[in-house]
Amino acid sequence: MTPFFNFLLKAGLSQKEIDKLKSLTEEKHFKKGELILREDEVCPATYFIENGLLRSYSIDDSGKEHIIQFAPEQWLISNRSSIFFGEPSDFFIDAVEETTAIEIYPGFLENAVKINGKFAAFNDRLLHNHIRQLQKRLNLLLSATAEKRYLDFIHLYPNLLNRIPQWMIASYLGITPESLSRVRKELSQKS
Repeated sequence: MTPFFNFLLKAGLSQKEIDKLKSLTEEKHFKKGELILREDEVCPATYFIENGLLRSYSIDDSGKEHIIQFAPEQWLISNRSSIFFGEPSDFFIDAVEETTAIEIYPGFLENAVKINGKFAAFNDRLLHNHIRQLQKRLNLLLSATAEKRYLDFIHLYPNLLNRIPQWMIASYLGITPESLSRVRKELSQKS
């Protein structure tokens, strides 16, 4: 069984119900560095990561990247405002590693809810959890020390430290790579 199939089973869908939804999904393979979504394009889908790693980021006027989210295995990534409101994306999505993902087309959610009402509650819980994480992240960026943000990153993404370059972690934390090195050194001295 694939991770996406298990994800749908946890959502309360049966095999028959999942079969009815398959036409609204497609397995995609992305090469490392492949751009999946560009700024100003409308996001075509949500991606469920089977294996590999995607990231969402913006680029400011000076050309600096600001990483919004990493999506490792069994995470979802998209630009929700672009998908649901048809707005051009403010973000890019690309593959940090070679990745296999399930592309979930916009009609999937509505059809899943029609087929099985339990899916609505499952999706609401996912959405509320996502909002909770975004609020926490925003608060950390506005008020927490670099050390606290780094420790939260480790808690949220425990398996990513050896998979991504340090400059990407620094970008996600909103600090320079030099500041990240300093934080890591101070933490190693404490332990």
